[in-house]
Amino acid sequence: MSNKKLLLVDDEEGIRRFLGLTLMDLGYEVETAENGEAALKVVEKVAPAIILTDIKMPRMDGIELLKAVKTDYPHIEVIMLTGHGDLDLAIESLKSEAADFITKPIDDQVLEISLNRVMEKIELKEKLREHTENLERLVEEKTQRIIELERQNAACQVVEGLSEALSSAAHEVETGSGLFNELPCLVSIHNRYLEIVAANELLKERLGEVVGKNSFDIYSDRESAGNACPVQLTFQTGKGQRSKETFIGRDGGEIPVTVYTAPIPNKDGDIELVLDISVDMTELKRLNDELLETQYKFQRLFDEAPCYISVQNPDYTIAEVNRRFKEDFNEPLGAPCYASYKHREHPCEECPVQRTFKDGKTHQTETVVTTKNGEQKNMLVWSAPIRNAYGEIKQVMEMSTDITEIRRLQDHLTSLGFMLGSMSHGVKGMLTALDGGIYRLESGLRKNDQERVGEAAVVLKNIVGRVKKMVLDILYYAKSREIEVETVPAGHFLRDTAALIVPKAAAADVKFNMDIPEEMGSIEVDSSSMSAAIVNFLENGVDACEYKKPDHEYFINVSARDLGEKIELTISDNGAGMDRETRDKIFTLFFSSKGKRGTGIGLFISNQTIEQHGGSITVESEPGKGTTFTITLPRKVELKKQTPLSQCS
Repeated sequence: MSNKKLLLVDDEEGIRRFLGLTLMDLGYEVETAENGEAALKVVEKVAPAIILTDIKMPRMDGIELLKAVKTDYPHIEVIMLTGHGDLDLAIESLKSEAADFITKPIDDQVLEISLNRVMEKIELKEKLREHTENLERLVEEKTQRIIELERQNAACQVVEGLSEALSSAAHEVETGSGLFNELPCLVSIHNRYLEIVAANELLKERLGEVVGKNSFDIYSDRESAGNACPVQLTFQTGKGQRSKETFIGRDGGEIPVTVYTAPIPNKDGDIELVLDISVDMTELKRLNDELLETQYKFQRLFDEAPCYISVQNPDYTIAEVNRRFKEDFNEPLGAPCYASYKHREHPCEECPVQRTFKDGKTHQTETVVTTKNGEQKNMLVWSAPIRNAYGEIKQVMEMSTDITEIRRLQDHLTSLGFMLGSMSHGVKGMLTALDGGIYRLESGLRKNDQERVGEAAVVLKNIVGRVKKMVLDILYYAKSREIEVETVPAGHFLRDTAALIVPKAAAADVKFNMDIPEEMGSIEVDSSSMSAAIVNFLENGVDACEYKKPDHEYFINVSARDLGEKIELTISDNGAGMDRETRDKIFTLFFSSKGKRGTGIGLFISNQTIEQHGGSITVESEPGKGTTFTITLPRKVELKKQTPLSQCS
């Protein structure tokens, strides 16, 4: 802050201008303001040393300005300008710590004298502040010096006390009495010639008579003074040592110890003796070995458990997994569980791990996961809390058991019951129609009406065919059966099958595009089951385009190409699409992405049919962009004997 900065405050512009010139002639840097509020803003910017202000002003008068300045800037000196009739206000300003007041009209000599007095006051305050700071610094320096001397004195006293204590300890060991003979430690005293001059009873009991031996003789891995032992290092460095060593016992066995050494100086400060206090670590080593063995045992149990085990943190990240988990899934450590083996972007609903974190109880659920090899597995999942010593849940263990084979048996039996139940109504209707056909046949025969007889025969033939198909379906679900293949023209078979979806696509306003050559050679298929499987994929494509976006054209493309020994059929749509989790589960029995409109049976059966033909299916899909099924079929089917349901395990 410059002592020559001055703020002139007056509501009359003429006074500010002419008085300002006078002040500048006196050597001051002058700033002006028309009232108290404007003056406070100037103070914040320029920080003047002196404020020269009129008392009577609009908005904020001089008295209010004085009080505000002294509250926030007590170091700024304020001189009041007042008329003859404002003497009482001038006196009041002095009570509020104004430096001086000058009456109007202002005499230049009086103004200069008043300013000089104020400047002397400011300079005096500045010098006083400097002297005060110097005095405080001097006091601080002297205080630190006193503290340092006191610390040195205390350190000397501590050293003297330790020396006396160590000397006393050496005397106790030498005389065989005192505290060191009662401690459960191995205590010995060594001289500067690296000789053991004293030992407590416990050391003699464990190591034998060692007094008179070399300091390094009691160690199993020290053969001479050239291989420095802790005692020798203490004499060399003058400092105590701490190390893990091995003593040779009375019977020649090894005793693991932790050695602590301390120098014992004489009156001249030279190291005369070294005190060696060693703690027998035999029991600790045994306990440590047992702990390591237990840890290894539990790690083996953890790794060899016939299930997938993971330990998860509250944020879903995986902290640890067992060996089997690592073998079947990508490296999961640090990744969220739902992304690692569920292929989801968000946590699962009703996650058992998070439920366990919330209530501390065990929870169970069932799900389908995909291994790193693309194999789908049905898993029964259990969660259990892992608590710390205070009973707080820090992690949760998730154990997943592979129940794929059990689920396959259950699915087969469930599908059989489901199909029998759903077909019972159809059988009832067909029997009713069969009765009607027989009635029409008998009526035609009685009346010798050949036309009526012919119509009845057509009806009966149609109904019998439907009954036959239903019975075959029931047999298909009731037991595994071999497919009945026949050689058919591949192009014609695929074109005729694809054409079956045309009416449904047209009704749904979905454009149907087919690119299947008529001549593609022959192929061996069970035409009935394969046709049903392909139609199932086509119908799913139409259903995927059901929820239409405005001004968006939906289509289904069907194409086929000759791969030599195989034929590839591609079915694609630009409908709703699927996420990764849905793609992994679409061939699971009773899984449906259609909600109540789907049974979850169609794609399961279609997948089985293609596998029976020795074929394969790949699925590519993305939400909002559509789905592509690629079906690869061999031209010649190698029939495999199916395993009866009763022999499945």
